[in-house]
Amino acid sequence: MDKDKALEELFLTQKPHFSDKADFMAALTKRLDAVEYIKQQQEATIRRYKMMMVAAFVVGVISGSASIAYMLSTPTDMPLFTFHVQTEFFLWLSANSRVLTATALSLLMTLGIFSIISNVQDILRMRVCLRAKK
Repeated sequence: MDKDKALEELFLTQKPHFSDKADFMAALTKRLDAVEYIKQQQEATIRRYKMMMVAAFVVGVISGSASIAYMLSTPTDMPLFTFHVQTEFFLWLSANSRVLTATALSLLMTLGIFSIISNVQDILRMRVCLRAKK
């Protein structure tokens, strides 16, 4: 709120001097073009954010369903890995091996999918840059 009022006061104290010269119109056109460019960049950024939110949702659904399928397909009474050393930490790790493995699997799948999406987006951006340079 304070920033808005400070910005409003800044605009109110500014008294532009208008003239009928051509350079004023050129400067005004240049500023309007700059505003339009910024507006287009912001819209593109918002579109990218929306697409990344959709991608995050899809990745979550895929990794969650893969983890659930993995958890349901493994036997519940047998740990996935055991240790021959009987310490408190290793006993806990052995008892919770299924949950820890499913969590690690989900994290690795999410990282892999995001890495693939990021690489594809980088390739598409490079194509656009190369087309713009030609």
